[in-house]
Amino acid sequence: MIKAFFGSKKWAWWAYGGGAFLLSLLYAQVYMSVRLNAWYGKFYNLLQKANEHTLEEFYAGITEFMWIAVPWIILATITSYSTRLYSLRWRESITFNYIPRWRNVREEIEGASQRIQEDTYRFARIVESLGLQVARAIMTLVAFLPVLWTLSNGIDMPFLGKTQGSLVWVALVVSIGGTAVSWFVGIKLPGLEYNNQKVEAAFRKELVLGEDDKINHASPAILAEMFTGIKFNYHRLFLHYGYFDLWLNLYNQFLTIVPYLIAGPALFSGAIMLGTLVQISNAFDKVQNSFSLFMDNWTTITELRSIKKRLKEFETNLDKHQLPREGK
Repeated sequence: MIKAFFGSKKWAWWAYGGGAFLLSLLYAQVYMSVRLNAWYGKFYNLLQKANEHTLEEFYAGITEFMWIAVPWIILATITSYSTRLYSLRWRESITFNYIPRWRNVREEIEGASQRIQEDTYRFARIVESLGLQVARAIMTLVAFLPVLWTLSNGIDMPFLGKTQGSLVWVALVVSIGGTAVSWFVGIKLPGLEYNNQKVEAAFRKELVLGEDDKINHASPAILAEMFTGIKFNYHRLFLHYGYFDLWLNLYNQFLTIVPYLIAGPALFSGAIMLGTLVQISNAFDKVQNSFSLFMDNWTTITELRSIKKRLKEFETNLDKHQLPREGK
């Protein structure tokens, strides 16, 4: 899976050159986000004291926003396109690594078509997406941790007083705690996803066999029985995703108000201005989202773990059932 792309001379330019290009795009986006955060502070401070400023200054602030936002939009669009292209090349490398080995097996491997056609695509797409998110999260932390640390100065924390870097510590603690709870709540999801894909593969295979032989395959009774198993698995999966989504939604909504609960009193006491509060909220959101990357992508990671397990089994079977080479 990994070696087929990153360990091949054929794909080296795409694997490493394309990866470096994507990272440079992410760096540029994070840089623009830091500039946007600084703009929030100036612009909302201007709004708070509108009677001390002119309409020309207001429009100048809007113009400055456009000079930041438009390049960010262009960069985000190029990044999305390049990511999809990179994922397709990764899938191609895996696919044509599997095909020669699959054609040389002494006995057919169950679900081979799904592994080569569907699972390779989903694996490449998810790994690429998560990889870029991890890189973006690291860059965001490097850029915004000093910002949030500085903005914490003067914030009087409940029970802790004026702790240096208080907002950073709060973001770290709630993210680690949230991830730990998510792991506990979603512990059964990978196994359920794996079992679900097995019954889906069996159902798909019966339909494919029925395309050529409807007498011995794909009868309504057999398909109805198999679909009953699919429904049973999905109902279990939906139930477990239901209480996981309940937890995740509660957690995310609570985090929306955390920076306001912490920094709001300082606004009313006059210790900070509205622009600073908006900066704090934005920087806290960036840092906390970076810390909570795996929690926010838990269902995607669950799917990836299930796909990786199936592809690993497929690779093991490919090696196990290989025909001996001529001359040996």
